[in-house]
Amino acid sequence: MVQVEHRGRMVEQASRCDCIRSHHGERLLESARIPRRYRHCELSNFDHDGQLFRSLASAYLASMRFVEEYPMETAGLLLTGPIGSGKTHLAVGIIKELITQKNANCLFYDYRELLKEIQNSYNNSVPATEMEVLRPVFQAEVLVLDELGAAKPTEWVWDTVSHILNTRYNDKRTTIITTNFKDLAPGELDSRASRAAREETLGDRIGERMRSRLHEMCRVVQVEGDDYRMKYKSASLR
Repeated sequence: MVQVEHRGRMVEQASRCDCIRSHHGERLLESARIPRRYRHCELSNFDHDGQLFRSLASAYLASMRFVEEYPMETAGLLLTGPIGSGKTHLAVGIIKELITQKNANCLFYDYRELLKEIQNSYNNSVPATEMEVLRPVFQAEVLVLDELGAAKPTEWVWDTVSHILNTRYNDKRTTIITTNFKDLAPGELDSRASRAAREETLGDRIGERMRSRLHEMCRVVQVEGDDYRMKYKSASLR
């Protein structure tokens, strides 16, 4: 029981104890499916200070602002940048903060792993159906879809990602996406040779229609920096 003000006088009112809140937060963290590799990731330990990481400061501030404004602001984030620049670290750090501060129901999925689980559901020997795989993806209050575009683009892949993102868009659910591909439209398809000679874009990997939908769902945040895993972390182990 706690003392609260009611109509100008103090009265006792029942309130959940801190241990219940803590246990609830632990259950939400467990159900978020954060991979063991990223469980240490938090916004508080994201390197963004100093000369080496100055270019990451704006991405860090955008992530902090996202947490502060949620759920008043429900537009998601599209975190773009090169491999190893810290996009997944930020995404995991964000949902950890949303779970602990806002009791949000969050879910993490690697793009390729999700597609593989959906494909496996078509096997009669697998007990889970396609809808059983997709239901938590559709219903999660905040979904992190990591490494969008990493799977080889096919009609089935395009249809599947379109179904997922359109469902969440129509239900006004928040989605945080990371991608290693530049947020650009598909290139001119003059010939296979000319396309193979250049770097692929996000539009190439998921289609321009879906890339346009992402811009309606998310704010684009560029995470610009060197490959932290290769340049700094490996150097510290020498």
